[in-house]
Amino acid sequence: MSTERIETIVIGGGQAGLAMSYHLGRLGGEHVVLERGELAERWRSERWDSLHFQSPNWNMNLPGWPRMTADPQADPDAFSPLCEVTGYIERYAANIRAPVRTRCAALSLTRRPGSSELQVQTDGTLYVARNVIVATGPYQVPRATPPLGGGVFELHSTQYRNPMQLPAGAVLVVGSGNSGVQIAEELCCAGRRVFLSVSSHERIRRRYRGKDCIWWLIATGSADATLGEWKGARLSRLMTGVNGGYDIDLRRLAAEGIVLIGRVQAAENGRIAIADDLASSMAHGDESLTAFTRRCDDAARVQQLDLPPPDPSPEPKPEPPELQKPIRTVDLVREGIRSVIWAVGAQTEFSWIDLPVFGQSPGSKRTHVHERGVTPEAGLYFLGLPWLHKWKSAFLFGADEDAAYLAAHIVSRRRN
Repeated sequence: MSTERIETIVIGGGQAGLAMSYHLGRLGGEHVVLERGELAERWRSERWDSLHFQSPNWNMNLPGWPRMTADPQADPDAFSPLCEVTGYIERYAANIRAPVRTRCAALSLTRRPGSSELQVQTDGTLYVARNVIVATGPYQVPRATPPLGGGVFELHSTQYRNPMQLPAGAVLVVGSGNSGVQIAEELCCAGRRVFLSVSSHERIRRRYRGKDCIWWLIATGSADATLGEWKGARLSRLMTGVNGGYDIDLRRLAAEGIVLIGRVQAAENGRIAIADDLASSMAHGDESLTAFTRRCDDAARVQQLDLPPPDPSPEPKPEPPELQKPIRTVDLVREGIRSVIWAVGAQTEFSWIDLPVFGQSPGSKRTHVHERGVTPEAGLYFLGLPWLHKWKSAFLFGADEDAAYLAAHIVSRRRN
């Protein structure tokens, strides 16, 4: 086992870790980036084949080399397929000469005994550093799911790739965030009978008054809002970049054949109990869409933006029959459901960090303690987490600002 000393270790070779590398390199900070797999590993191994980036190319911005600089011939308003996302991140790392070591997983992070230094254990090397930035992303481990029974084929959405992966028969998709809705729509288009378990969600217009919804999130100040200032959605906003991007409306999906049901409450022997909350979840989505367009119109008026007039409301779709007669039980065998995809999200997994930087939330959830990424443990930082500082913190275009702040903090420590 070898030991290597270096000033700063960045753990994670995705968008956050590479943005950190850019700013450290610009400020002359000696560092190395440790990545458990390949660059942009989660984009490679935990996304389905047809996924497109959900922001337009003009908003695919990593510091010092935005996508439209890297690919000036790309359509700024298009949405990149998965291979172009990973390609951009790979070329970005090469362009900034990021000192990345791939296939180098961090197994533990501790304080070096009798020292102010931190140490990161990997398979072959013990790294000793003054600073460690944990930039592994917020979604490492799929959330736990109840046992279903009935002999169905089960996948978490991070394991789903395409319809050919599933056995013949109907499919139940649990969760109506972006992953669940996009996967359900793809399966329906592939000729599968699909049940979609709907949870509370937010709706948004893909384009409004000639501008993409991401442009509006920036223009209205939502993207730069801190948690204390936030007045918009806290739930998943339904959007897609597939086929040029379009509005996602659950009523349209129902009209195309997807059976909508409420939240999964419990399961036993292949029978699933369903909550009577489909109507309330869809009503909340409708209210959020109205609130979004109102915020856009208010911003256009206050800022005197030169834009087309407000778009007419979309043509209303027929109400799904499940709203009037909610389905309260799903029998997997009777409905011919052979596959279940759990699109219930994932959570952080920081058990490998043996330092006192975690607390308990009101729901007894273990949470990381930090102030804008700076933890109470000298030299330890988090980057790329949701609401690290602003709404945009966990997104690719939000990594720049947070990484610049932490890099400056690290340099200031060096001078002290």
